[in-house]
Amino acid sequence: MKNGINIFKKLLNNIDGKLLLFLILFLNVKLAVKIPAIIIIYLLQFNFSFGFSLKNSRLPLFYLLIIGVAFIGLLANHHFTEPGYLPLFFTGIFFWGLCILAVHQVKLSVENNDTEVIHRTILVFFLINALISFYNIGLIMWQAGTINPYTYQGEYQKYFIGTGDYILGLTFDISTTNAVLNALGVIYFLDREKPLMVLTCMAVLLLTGSNFTNIILIAILAFLFIFKSSKDQKSIIVICLMFLVVFMAKVSPQNNKYTGDTIANIIHPQKPLPATIAKIQVVAPGPDEIKRKIAQRYLDSLRRGSNKSTVPTPTPKAILPKTENGRILIAGPDINTPPYQTPTDTTPEQGTLLTFIDTHKAYLALSSESDFIQGAPGKVISQLQTIKFLERHPVKIIAGDGIGNFSSKLAFKATGLGFAGGWPEKYRYISKDFLLNHLDVYLNFFSKRTGFHSLTNSPYSVYDQLLGEYGLLGMTAFLIFYVWFFARHYKRLTYGIPLLILMLAVFSIDYWFEQLSVVVFFELLLFLNIKETTKIVGYVQG
Repeated sequence: MKNGINIFKKLLNNIDGKLLLFLILFLNVKLAVKIPAIIIIYLLQFNFSFGFSLKNSRLPLFYLLIIGVAFIGLLANHHFTEPGYLPLFFTGIFFWGLCILAVHQVKLSVENNDTEVIHRTILVFFLINALISFYNIGLIMWQAGTINPYTYQGEYQKYFIGTGDYILGLTFDISTTNAVLNALGVIYFLDREKPLMVLTCMAVLLLTGSNFTNIILIAILAFLFIFKSSKDQKSIIVICLMFLVVFMAKVSPQNNKYTGDTIANIIHPQKPLPATIAKIQVVAPGPDEIKRKIAQRYLDSLRRGSNKSTVPTPTPKAILPKTENGRILIAGPDINTPPYQTPTDTTPEQGTLLTFIDTHKAYLALSSESDFIQGAPGKVISQLQTIKFLERHPVKIIAGDGIGNFSSKLAFKATGLGFAGGWPEKYRYISKDFLLNHLDVYLNFFSKRTGFHSLTNSPYSVYDQLLGEYGLLGMTAFLIFYVWFFARHYKRLTYGIPLLILMLAVFSIDYWFEQLSVVVFFELLLFLNIKETTKIVGYVQG
C-alpha cells in the first residue's frame, strides 16, 4: 500500500496539473462545470493564438467552417424570422465555440510539455477514472447485497441488465461516455505496452455494459492482432478477449442474450407488438364467484360456532426438499413474483412523453400508432429519415436545415421535455422537420417500456446531425478538415489510426461534439501521437 501511494505521489509530481484539472472539470457532464473549466484553464494558460489557416492549420479548420455553414443555413432557410429561433441558433454557435476553446488548450498542453509528461497525465486521469468506476460497482454491490448485481433481479430489477448504466466514472456522464473513454484507453495503453492499464481499462469498459463499444473495440483489436502487434501485445489482446467472454458468459449472460436478440431483430424484424404500456388489470368477480364466496363465508362461520372441544384437524407438516445426504434445502426467492420483475407502471418521464404524443398525434406518424411494430431499430429509421428528407427538400442538401432544426442534442434540449438538461420555458422551440422525423422516432421507442430504451433505438448521431442540419457543406468540412486533418499523418501514427477508426464508429451513436467530452480527449491523444512520431522521424532524418 505504501509503495503504491509513493508511486502515485511521484506521478502527481511529474504531470501537467493544469491539463489534468481541465480534463477532470471539462469532461464533467454538467455544463455549469464545463464553462468554469474553460475560464480556469485560460486564466492559468492565457493564449488565444488559435493558428487557423487553409494550409497547415494548427487546429482543425472544421470548427470555423461549421460555424460559417451554420450562418449560411440561417440566411438560406430564413429561420431568423421564426419566433424563438435565434436564442437556439446562438446557443448552438456557443457550443461550437466551446469546442474551439477546448481543442486549443489541449493542443497548447501538448506543445508546451514533453511527451512523457502528457503520457503520465493521461495515466493519472485513467487511474482516477478507474477508481471512481470501481467505487460505482462496489456501491451497487453493497446496496443490492450481492456480489454480482448483473444477475440480481430484486428491487424490480433496479440493476440486473442495466447495472452498467450506473458505472459513470469520473465524468458522471452517461455510461457510454465512460465506455468510449476506456475503449480509447485500451488502444492507447496497448500501443504503449502498459498491460495493467490495458486490462484496467478493459475491465471498466466491460462494467459499463456497452455492447456497441465492445463490438467495435474487439473488431479493432482483432485487426491489430493479425496485422500490427508484437507477441506481448497479442498476449494482452487474448486476455482482453478472455475478459469479454467471461463477462458475457458468466457475469452478465442476459446482456449476451440481449445483444444476440438485437442483432437478430435487425436481420429478421419481429411481428407487431402492442404499443401501449402494460398496466395491471383488475378483473371483477362474476355472479358464480360471488355466490361461492358467500357460501364459503357461511360455512366458515358455522365451523367457528361449533363445539369448541372438537379436536382440530392437524395441519400436515411441510415436506422440505433435501439433498441425497439429508441436508435440508432452503428455497430461494421466487423471481417470478412482482418484486423481481420489471415494473410495468408508467413512469413520470414516460407520462410526459405520452402526453406530448397525445397532444401532437396529428404530426407523429410513428409514435401515435396504437400498434407498435418492432421492426428496424430507431437508429436505422432515423438515418433513412435524413436521406428521404434531403430528397424531398433538395434546396437543403447544400447547407442543411439549420442548427437545432433536424437532428442534434440542442434540438432535443429545446423541446423543454427534459432531454439533455433543462431549457427556459419561454424559449421552447420545436422545428416541424424535427417533430416529424427524429423526435417522432425517439418518442416511438422511449415512451414504451424500458426494454426499448437502448442505444440502437435512439436517433442520436453526428452523421445525422451534420447531414440534416449542415448539409453536404457540413459533411464535407468534417471529412476534409477534421478527419483528414488527423488521418493525413497515417504513415507516422501508431495508436492514432485505430483511435481514429474507433471514433468514426462512435460518431454514429451520439452527438459527441455537443457532448463536449469524448472528442476533446480523442483530440488530445491524436495531437500527442502526432508530436511524438514527428519528433522521432525528425531524429531519424537528422
